Amino acid sequence: MKWITLVALMTLLFTSCEKVEELTQFDMDYNTSFTIPGTIGVDMPIDMQTPEIETNSEQKFSGQDTKKDLIEEIVLKEMNLSIQSPSDGDFSFLNGLTIYINASGMEETRLAWKDSIPDTAGSTLQLETTPEDLKEYIFKDHFNLRVVSQTDEIIDQDHEVDVNSVFHVDAKILGQ
Repeated sequence: MKWITLVALMTLLFTSCEKVEELTQFDMDYNTSFTIPGTIGVDMPIDMQTPEIETNSEQKFSGQDTKKDLIEEIVLKEMNLSIQSPSDGDFSFLNGLTIYINASGMEETRLAWKDSIPDTAGSTLQLETTPEDLKEYIFKDHFNLRVVSQTDEIIDQDHEVDVNSVFHVDAKILGQ
């Protein structure tokens, strides 16, 4: 009987700790856009910058009842691209694409990528993401994304692309 009680108590304690830890984790979304210009050639790298992205991190942390000094880690959970125009556009013209993050006083880091994009690619792409801790970039007031793409076919018009990213934040439990 003592063994069953001990197992039940340990299960309850473990489950409770997991629940508390979940309360200190949340996601932050950042969205931006960029334009892939119509090209005159193929296999040429195209380098583009997104507009500066305001992090509002202090405000977002406060909304989750935490603060900057309690953040343990921020990782990119997912990054998706979607073509906004032309309306019939798709990503089949791309061979590959890499997105880098940079911020004032920080080294540029590879953030997300998609290699060997198939000819059957549609109007959305889910990118591979870095497992690196990105909290120092999100702690800044702003960050930028640099997009490097390589085409494998000629496109005759600009493609407007939305970038939707979800960063997962893990804060310390009860300030520990």
